[in-house]
Amino acid sequence: MSFSRIHHVCIKILTLILALGLSQILSAQESDSTSAKINSLGGVVTIQSKGISTIPNLTLGKPAVVFDMKVGRKLTFEPQFRFALEGKPWAIVFWWRYNALTSNKFSLNLSANHSLSYKTITVSSAGDSQEIIRTTRYLAGVIAPNYQFNKYIGVGMYLFYTRGIEDFITRNTWMASFRPGISNIPITKNITARLGPEVYYLKMDDDDGVYLNTTFLISKKEFPLSISALINKTLKSGIPSEYDFLWNVGLSYTFNKKYIEAH
Repeated sequence: MSFSRIHHVCIKILTLILALGLSQILSAQESDSTSAKINSLGGVVTIQSKGISTIPNLTLGKPAVVFDMKVGRKLTFEPQFRFALEGKPWAIVFWWRYNALTSNKFSLNLSANHSLSYKTITVSSAGDSQEIIRTTRYLAGVIAPNYQFNKYIGVGMYLFYTRGIEDFITRNTWMASFRPGISNIPITKNITARLGPEVYYLKMDDDDGVYLNTTFLISKKEFPLSISALINKTLKSGIPSEYDFLWNVGLSYTFNKKYIEAH
């Protein structure tokens, strides 16, 4: 499938989601001014069986731990720290996210980040070889609309662009994904599951590909631990990668606190 055709399909789906969302925004009531002053501070710590990335080339491929933090209200700062379990850094991502539009059913999030990616390489100097950790830098932007039909079914898109700063890495990466989601799948009285399939088109400089990504999450109401599984399968791709099929199992601990701004 050509990039032009995929582009037109993505634009049509995005237009439909935005149209549905704007109709909800226009009918939504303004939120209470007191509750608007409440911020949140939260985070998630996840141990992964195999450090995995939606972009296959950035996958670690071995056990890892990921720290996600979140602070703010409408505009949030969400740093993410990824490490191999042996202690070596994998990546650090500094996200800024803005909830541009929100209603009972529709949301539109705008995000940007500056990220650092780390890779262990072997270099030779004066006849001796040694391992060093090379750092590469990226700047990225995201548009993510989502429409929630009911408590179970939702659909969204994820439009992503990142610019590699160093000359020797991929300079331009584009991703457009279609993300239906099934939430609140009952397992027992207090345990529910979420299924999130995703089909995405990825273009890295002159190479491109189509991938299938699926996540499955099991959580218990008011319990901080959850279990997740993820698979990523290459459908058709010309992007060089050592991974054609990826899977990962994760155990997460979540905490969340709210606080009132001082004036």
